[in-house]
Amino acid sequence: MTRTAVIVDAVRTPSGRGKPGGALSGIHPVDLAAYVLRSVLERNGLESTQLDDVLLGCVSQVGEQSSNIARQAVLAAGFDESIPATTIDRQCGSSQQAAHFAAQGIIAGAYDVLIAGGVESMSRVPLGVSASVAGSPDSPLLRARYPEGLVNQGVSAELIAQKWGFTREDLDAFSAESHWRAADASARGRFASQVLPVETDAGTVTTDETIRATTTAEGLAGLNPSFRTDAYAARFPEIEWKITPGNSSPLTDAASAVLIMSEEKARELGLTPRARFHSFAVVGDDPLLMLTGPIPATRRILERSGLTIDDLDAYEVNEAFAPVPLAWAAEVGADPAKLNPWGGAIALGHALGSSGTRLLGTMLAYLEATGGRYGLQTMCEGGGMANATIIERL
Repeated sequence: MTRTAVIVDAVRTPSGRGKPGGALSGIHPVDLAAYVLRSVLERNGLESTQLDDVLLGCVSQVGEQSSNIARQAVLAAGFDESIPATTIDRQCGSSQQAAHFAAQGIIAGAYDVLIAGGVESMSRVPLGVSASVAGSPDSPLLRARYPEGLVNQGVSAELIAQKWGFTREDLDAFSAESHWRAADASARGRFASQVLPVETDAGTVTTDETIRATTTAEGLAGLNPSFRTDAYAARFPEIEWKITPGNSSPLTDAASAVLIMSEEKARELGLTPRARFHSFAVVGDDPLLMLTGPIPATRRILERSGLTIDDLDAYEVNEAFAPVPLAWAAEVGADPAKLNPWGGAIALGHALGSSGTRLLGTMLAYLEATGGRYGLQTMCEGGGMANATIIERL
């Protein structure tokens, strides 16, 4: 008999600005992850001993996020010491990959009940700090294959904007709409079922600090490009330099988690499955453009699933930078109204290791609110990779 992996619950913290003074910057990332883990069990009346494993995504696995932060979080959450945990790094798709591994383990019969999720505190463990601690990953063999060198993701976003012909106005308009959609969804309580209030020394945080409801394309137009250097300008003279803080996702602190189990186990425990995992895909792509992976990942998962882009009721495509979902939509023929309908990472934040299960929870809530059946989630990942997931609401 084919086993089905289902989602029973999805939770997340609010998104805090990932800089000193951000709403969640005073919380150790281990404790932030522990909070969502503990909350998942409490909301569903489970004991930790009923879990087979805990899989968490985290990108900057150094300092406060080192030493297998998933295991540290399990212990900090008060879970039974017998519960194992592991930390996954597939760059920005780390917690989406955690969900894949969890669901695939259930389908294979290796697991019955897991929590998959992720955490990143970009205020306390700054982006890029891993590469500065003990040397660069840019090895002699890697340099031999790419003698000109790979580039940072901001420059990759610039290359995508240039290749697809997006203007600065296109990018800023898309970004402003992300904030409008997220602000509207937040005001209507669309995130309430998944966002957990977080107690801090400054008070209780209940909403996403990253959403700016008053954002306009005109206001964003005044921001300067972030990634131009003399060296990059000489190497890529065709780039017009359009990527700014306003059309990029902000540095973010957050944690998220999804309770995944076999459908049989959910029924046995008296829990209601909310969606099933329908299809999976993961691909590698051009490491220079780097952020185009969602395009071949989507093509692969549609081929595997037997669905078409028009069969899908929503698409969550991570807004690492505005050109990423815009290029994706242009290539796969997506309906813009279905693309990040409650806003994306430009407004809701991109807490790296947490983002995959944040997107998954948002998409599930949207399908439930609208009566949709199928949702596609995909996100670009450092090094030129992408995951894709299709879920079916039950």
